[in-house]
Amino acid sequence: MTPALEVAVESTAQAQLAREAGADRVELCSALDVGGITPSIGAVTAIVAAEVPAHVLIRCRPGDFVYTDAELDVMIRDVQAIAATGVDGVVLGALTPEGTIDEVATVKLVSAARQVRRSSRLSVTFHRAIDHAVDPVAAAALLGRFDIDRILTSGGRPSVAQGLEDGILHQMVDAAGSVQIMAGGGAVVRDAPALLRAGVAAVHFSARRVNDAAFTREETAVPLSSTPRQVPSRSTDPELVRAMAHALRAE
Repeated sequence: MTPALEVAVESTAQAQLAREAGADRVELCSALDVGGITPSIGAVTAIVAAEVPAHVLIRCRPGDFVYTDAELDVMIRDVQAIAATGVDGVVLGALTPEGTIDEVATVKLVSAARQVRRSSRLSVTFHRAIDHAVDPVAAAALLGRFDIDRILTSGGRPSVAQGLEDGILHQMVDAAGSVQIMAGGGAVVRDAPALLRAGVAAVHFSARRVNDAAFTREETAVPLSSTPRQVPSRSTDPELVRAMAHALRAE
């Protein structure tokens, strides 16, 4: 079975580019340069109106995945508001300070999604928080007890290539049971054959390139933060999406 191709995007325009180039769906985020955070409700409703299949990241801040009660409350509210828009799915996750799955937080987040969408199935993905767990394979096995559809992971390594080389992704596919494994994190087109052999259900791909014109302007712009250099703007590269889609479907 050909894995689904999911492309990370920050806007409806990027989502449409990705779909036209062969993506099966997108993950909508803000601030992908810091790993992604929850996008605005306006961005979510716009992508729903455009009828692009989309899963939305639920992450209230950059950094680690150990959340305070107040942060968890914000994410529960985000799940409820985003689920109500009619979007296809949400992407969430939380860990304990010890590096295990935060079962209480996960149950609350998933329950919030299910309570809003009783009549239509909302897809739920556990994100790369699992790659910060002390034992990603055990964490994948544990998530089989929750109402989770898939797990996004690089196999607990900086990139999917390393997760494949170390055999962790293969072990997670076996451990997760009926929960799908979606490989993502530093994925490149040449990884496609090995990902197919590993039996992953989906591939998560950033497919981003620097916007050269915007980068030139930003180099001379008035700084908007205390960082010494502006972060270059990036956009979805449809040629990269096409190449990955072809690689996954050519086998």
